Amino acid sequence: MKTEVSITMNLKPLLFTLALLALPPLGTLAGLGDGPLRIIDLALLYVMLALGLNIVVGYAGLLDLGYVAFYALGAYLFALLASPQLSESFEAVAARFPGGLHLPLWGVIPAAALLAALAGLLLGAPTLRLRGDYLAIVTLGFGEIIRVFMNNLDHPLNITNGPRGIGQIDGIRVPGLGALAPTTQYYYLFLLLVALTVLLCHRMENSRIGRAWMAIREDETAAKAMGIHVRDMKLLAFAMGASFGGVSGAMFAAFQGFVSPESFSLQESVSIVAMVVLGGIGHIPGVVLGALLLAALPEALRYLAGPLQQLTDGRLDAAILRQLLIALAMIVVMLLKPRGLWPTPEGGRR
Repeated sequence: MKTEVSITMNLKPLLFTLALLALPPLGTLAGLGDGPLRIIDLALLYVMLALGLNIVVGYAGLLDLGYVAFYALGAYLFALLASPQLSESFEAVAARFPGGLHLPLWGVIPAAALLAALAGLLLGAPTLRLRGDYLAIVTLGFGEIIRVFMNNLDHPLNITNGPRGIGQIDGIRVPGLGALAPTTQYYYLFLLLVALTVLLCHRMENSRIGRAWMAIREDETAAKAMGIHVRDMKLLAFAMGASFGGVSGAMFAAFQGFVSPESFSLQESVSIVAMVVLGGIGHIPGVVLGALLLAALPEALRYLAGPLQQLTDGRLDAAILRQLLIALAMIVVMLLKPRGLWPTPEGGRR
């Protein structure tokens, strides 16, 4: 009996992995087109973002409402390094690289992670003594500052092209998958990055660093009395969480082929925080579930918002109806599951 249970437990991860790998071919055979797979690609990006924010909010207990700033930094870095923008704006760059830098993806990913980590340190350093609402307000301001900078860095030097955004960004071609459709290549690349992110988060959660973060989250004074370097641990949490956001931003720029400040508004930050809270703060499976649901739900509700709009004779906009339905769904979930859809086992027993 024990042998059968053990075999079943070992087969579950394998079957789950095979199902994920077979998803694009199954969609093609079903004649669904690229639409559903594109939605899944975007959902995987949000999973990476939510897991990065979970390090800051879930593990270290630091309420960060400006996380979208790191997302924006990674996206704009990729846009500048993989498009003609710099060569069109600077003669010195155009002289050496007439068509733009067009750096390969594998060189931009570490650069995006490093830039976002440095920005995380820049944000974390002056906020070490802040907690709760005060920290939330400061991080919120940081996110808005980055967005405003991106919106105005087109004069006197045109770096970000201002509100017009940056286009003609290179797409991604994954080695060995050149025969597949672009959305399928993105799917496998994003799936790999999500798997690596989950693995890193799991290892950190069960490490001394993860336990130190959780001690700070529960009681910062007691953690300091136990010899934990609270300052260093907080800075590390900001840097690690931000690095995942930077990588996600670079992937977003490659996936969309266009970036603009409108993609990194306050609403995006609130949505990412909602994914973490809705799924279950500090619990990796819950965060993944929350990110997938909130990323895919707006697209799925398009099919429901249309008939509801017809019932009102078109007096209500379908987009507004979608937002209303999402808000109602979140309220219901929070009332029924105040600790999230999939909380930590400790939280579930309280």
